[in-house]
Amino acid sequence: MTTSDAVPVLPVAVPLGVAVLVLLLLRLGRRGRLTWPRAAVAGAVALYSAGVFANTVFPVHLHPVTSGAPWTPHLVLVPFVDYEVGDALMNAGVFAPLGVLIPLLMRRPSGWSVLLLAAATSLGIELTQLAAQAFFAGGHIADVNDLIWNVAGGMVGYGAYALATRAPSISRLLARFRWHDPVVAGQPGPPLQLGVQSKTGLHL
Repeated sequence: MTTSDAVPVLPVAVPLGVAVLVLLLLRLGRRGRLTWPRAAVAGAVALYSAGVFANTVFPVHLHPVTSGAPWTPHLVLVPFVDYEVGDALMNAGVFAPLGVLIPLLMRRPSGWSVLLLAAATSLGIELTQLAAQAFFAGGHIADVNDLIWNVAGGMVGYGAYALATRAPSISRLLARFRWHDPVVAGQPGPPLQLGVQSKTGLHL
């Protein structure tokens, strides 16, 4: 079986990662929250986004493979059938870092929010894979099993994060990387200010 017109990965994945990094740093800068630890989180998110995109969408070909048989997109909707343990562990491992990154970015992280965001991210990947098959001869199959184990991996990552924050020293360290100050239950937030301009010229 031969392939033709393969789309190179790096010219697509690298600009994507750079764009994500720039947007995140700009967001931090505009909110006056830019520090080296938070910039490191932005870099991790950018690298993770580019890596996941490169490994879950590519290879992509502009024309279907030439095999002599009719080529049609594949979609697996029945879970836990002909699914390898290695694939399950790999998909869970890929999404485990997401379960750590999401709480670092959110003001009020919770298990439900991580679950929903992990599911939405995985669903977006599967739909992209399906579209790549239909239009660009993508090399991945959209599989409900991938979605299940991706979400499971995200929850494992969040569980590890939540467990780590129970240690005061680790919690203080992670607080430096969080994009928002932790919200303490029962403690009122800062007063809402509208139309007030700070000394830096930014509207608060």
